[in-house]
Amino acid sequence: MASFRYCFNTSTVRGQKLSLVEEIDIAAKAGYQGIEPWVSEIEAHVEQGGTLRDLKKRISDAGLTVESAIGFAEWIVDDDARRAKGLEQARHDMDLVQQIGGKRIAAPAAGATDVVNIDYMKVAERYRAILALGDHFGVVPQVEVWGFSKTLQRLGQAAFMAIESNHPHACILPDVYHLYKGGSNFRGLKLLNGKLIHVFHVNDYPADPPREIIDDRDRVYPGDGVAPLADILRTLREIGFDGCLSVELFNPTYWQQDALGVARMAIKKLQSVAEEII
Repeated sequence: MASFRYCFNTSTVRGQKLSLVEEIDIAAKAGYQGIEPWVSEIEAHVEQGGTLRDLKKRISDAGLTVESAIGFAEWIVDDDARRAKGLEQARHDMDLVQQIGGKRIAAPAAGATDVVNIDYMKVAERYRAILALGDHFGVVPQVEVWGFSKTLQRLGQAAFMAIESNHPHACILPDVYHLYKGGSNFRGLKLLNGKLIHVFHVNDYPADPPREIIDDRDRVYPGDGVAPLADILRTLREIGFDGCLSVELFNPTYWQQDALGVARMAIKKLQSVAEEII
C-alpha cells in the first residue's frame, strides 16, 4: 500500500511573514510533495514584481505540486449583488491558481458564517454555479467545513451540498480541527467516497480549551493533541482516499520559531502517526 502524500499549507508559517518563494523552498526542503498557498500570497508575489509563469516554474523545479489554494470568495451569500461580486472574485482567484499549475481551491462559507436557517438546496445551487465557473479554469472548488461557522460547520452539511449540486466535480475539503470544532463525529467519514476528497487538512487539538471556545490558534502538531488521528487516517484508507494530507496550523507559538524547523517538525510528526497504520 502506497504511503500518504503530504502537502504544506502556508498558514503554518504565516506569522514569519515570508514570501511565497521562500515558502516554496521551505516546503521542498522539509520533504512535502505539495503546497497549498493562499491567494493573497500569489497576489503579493505579482504586486512585488514577480510573474505567475516564474512562480509556476519555481514550484515545479522544487518538485512540488499546487494541490489546492486558500481563497475567500463570497459565492454562498444570499445577497445577489454580493454573490455576483463573490463569483467575480472566484473567477479572479481561479485564474491565478491555474496559472501557477493549481488544481483546486477552497470554497468555505466566507461572508455567511453567522447565517442560520439557510436554505441548503439554494446553497447547493450556488455551489454548482462556482463549480461551473471552475470548469472554465480547470480548478475545482472544494466545499470546506468551517467548524466555527453557523452555515457549513458540519461534515453532513458539506456532504449534502456536494451531493445536491449534481455536478461531477463536486467534492469536500474536511479538516481535523474544524470537524471537531463543529461537532461532527469522525465516524461520519466512513460514509464518504474517499476518491472525492482530494485534500484533507491535518492538524491536532488539545483537550483544553474545551470545544466550545477552542480557536484556530490552539491547533498543534499532529500527534501532540487528543484527536484520534490514527483512526482518522485509517478511515481515509478504508474509504479509498488517495489525495494529499495538508498540514494547516495557525499556532502563534510556531510563528515565533524557525520556519523550516516548523515545517520539518510538522511533517515528521504527521508521518509518525501515518506509520501506525501503514
